[in-house]
Amino acid sequence: MAQSTATRRPAATADRGKPLGKSGAKPRAQSRGNSRTALVFGASGTVGRFLVPRLVDEGYRVRAAARGRAKLAAEGWHDVDTVAADALRPWTLDAALDGVSVAFYLVHSMGVGASFPERDRRAARHFAAAAARAGVERIVYLGGVTPEGQGSAHLSSRVETGDILRDGEVPVVELRAPVIVGPGSVAFEVVRDLAAHLPAVVAPREVFSLSPPVAMADLVDDLVALAEAPQAAGQIYETGGPDRIGYDTMIAEMARALGRDEPRLFTSRLIPPDLAGLAMPVLTATPANVARALLSGMKYDFSADDRGLRDLVPREPRTFAEGVADALEAERRIVATDRFREGAFNLRGERHDIGFYAKTMTRAVETDATPAEVWQVIEALGTARAGYFFLSVGWHLRRQVDQALGNEPAGPRPAPGPFEPGERFDIFEVLAARAPDAGGGEPGRLTLFSDAIGPGRGGLEIEVRASEDGRTRLSAMLFWHPAGPAGLLYWYQLGPAHGVMLRGMVKAIAEHAAQGGWYEDPADAGPIDAGPADDALPGAAPI
Repeated sequence: MAQSTATRRPAATADRGKPLGKSGAKPRAQSRGNSRTALVFGASGTVGRFLVPRLVDEGYRVRAAARGRAKLAAEGWHDVDTVAADALRPWTLDAALDGVSVAFYLVHSMGVGASFPERDRRAARHFAAAAARAGVERIVYLGGVTPEGQGSAHLSSRVETGDILRDGEVPVVELRAPVIVGPGSVAFEVVRDLAAHLPAVVAPREVFSLSPPVAMADLVDDLVALAEAPQAAGQIYETGGPDRIGYDTMIAEMARALGRDEPRLFTSRLIPPDLAGLAMPVLTATPANVARALLSGMKYDFSADDRGLRDLVPREPRTFAEGVADALEAERRIVATDRFREGAFNLRGERHDIGFYAKTMTRAVETDATPAEVWQVIEALGTARAGYFFLSVGWHLRRQVDQALGNEPAGPRPAPGPFEPGERFDIFEVLAARAPDAGGGEPGRLTLFSDAIGPGRGGLEIEVRASEDGRTRLSAMLFWHPAGPAGLLYWYQLGPAHGVMLRGMVKAIAEHAAQGGWYEDPADAGPIDAGPADDALPGAAPI
């Protein structure tokens, strides 16, 4: 495999200090005993998921914000206040920022497509104004390193966002980072998917472009330090790792870390990065719009001048190989406990070669039946008599295929009744089950995962919650973590059939609930408002 010219930058300071703790940074002179409140805006994103627990360890009162609380709840954080807030809905920001001393701004809108620069501008203006109203003392903004005088729309938008935040009244510290080496990082996940599954990679010549990738633990350490350093106010810093390497080298290093053969690399000047981006949906599970925005930056070489930052935060940065090893170990600790959680290692079959990001499909209906009545029907799921309420033959066929491939799927559930964690039936195992609250407060949720043989790992999550209009909303989500192109092809090919089966299942459950319970023949059930399909689509994604 041809490789780009790789360089290793010398340490910015001679006194690096002894590697200590999570990130190898020097210990602070004294413990903060911190009682300050930190807001992590974009807490459900790649960096936010690691920054929140680190801030808790540092003694902060932490408030985690995302567009919806569901993803935050899935993280299972303790001693963390969670709030739903969206910078594109400015009326949600005041409550999120109330009483906050330092706010970490970690969001972008690349997931929406070409319109993301304008959305990022509006979001930054709204956030800066709300932070000033709340009396926030400092904003720490995570941006991106850019080549001098150049940049893609993605890179230019990151710089512009920092400028807009600085136009506000609250002092801003900006940390510009290159490729982030950590679970969920777009670049990291694209490199993982290519290295784990392709014997050969056909790429644009820009695959040799150089960048100094930074390990997640090092990046989080820098962010925490910049929140407190008095001399950092109003400054822009750059961070990076000691290796300045191309994506070709990253792919080779990743393959070695995964125990795979290094893919052969073929490059052509006839394949521009923008054209290569069109192939992302069939090569990687990473959200396509975000991956394409990232690839547009491959046209340039990047460097990070971190001398000013290292004077402030002395440490010995991890190499790319060390960052990959740390990332693969760190993702083992990302587990789902009571619901679906993006990237959860246990929902991916505890396999590093299965995609971090899941493909999802959701169907929902509303019914006049109570949440308890709907849940009573759900508790018949998987029994021999109820099956899956609609086209059960499709689910049973999948069980037979799994058995023919040498797996040992379980049989049907013996009788309707409460689900127990660890219970197995057909191709599923129960991760968690919780009946809805009698008062309609907390929703009911059943989360199943599957170890069926296939090019990936998936599962099913059913949720029942009371609607604001007094009705009951029933939703069912299929999730699938693909293992490379074969797993993606599997998902796309079966998508139409899955959509029909999922829609039929939720409608049948609602019909039975409306008639008072599970019946052999629901022909007499009253009409049910099926409502529109509620497919999960990518939106504004935190970093």
